[in-house]
Amino acid sequence: MQVNPYLNFDGTAEAAFELYKAVFGGEYLAKTKMTDAPESDTLPEDERNRIMHISLPISENTILMASDILPSMGQQPTADSNCYISLHPTSREEADRLFEGLSREGVIEMPMADQFWGDYFGSFVDRYGVKWMINYNPQNSQKG
Repeated sequence: MQVNPYLNFDGTAEAAFELYKAVFGGEYLAKTKMTDAPESDTLPEDERNRIMHISLPISENTILMASDILPSMGQQPTADSNCYISLHPTSREEADRLFEGLSREGVIEMPMADQFWGDYFGSFVDRYGVKWMINYNPQNSQKG
C-alpha cells in the first residue's frame, strides 16, 4: 500500500508546491487548474486559477498531493491540528536540509536536535500552515 498525503489550501496550493518542489526537487506528475474543468466559467473570477489537483513525488514511495478549496461551493478552510507529514530522511544532513528549506518563514515548534529516544528530530508549521516532523534515526532511517 502506498499512502499519499493530500492537502487542501485556500488559494495557496501552487505557491506551497513551488516551495516543496524547490526543496524536494523533481517534476510535477499533475498540475491542473480549475480552468481545466468543464464549466469553469461559472466559477467566480478569483477561483478560476486555483489548483484543482497537483502532485509531486517527494520520495521513491510518496507523492504529495493537494488542491485548493472553492469557497463559492461552500468549502471552508480549516486548521487541522492533528495532521502532520512525517519525513524520515536517510541522513542527518538531509534532515537539516529539509528542515531548513520547509520551515523557512514558518513557526518552529521543536528545532532539530538529538532527542532522548535516540533520534534527531524537529517539528514546525510551514508558512502555509502545514505541519511537518523531520525524524532521522541513525539505526533505522525508515522507523515510523
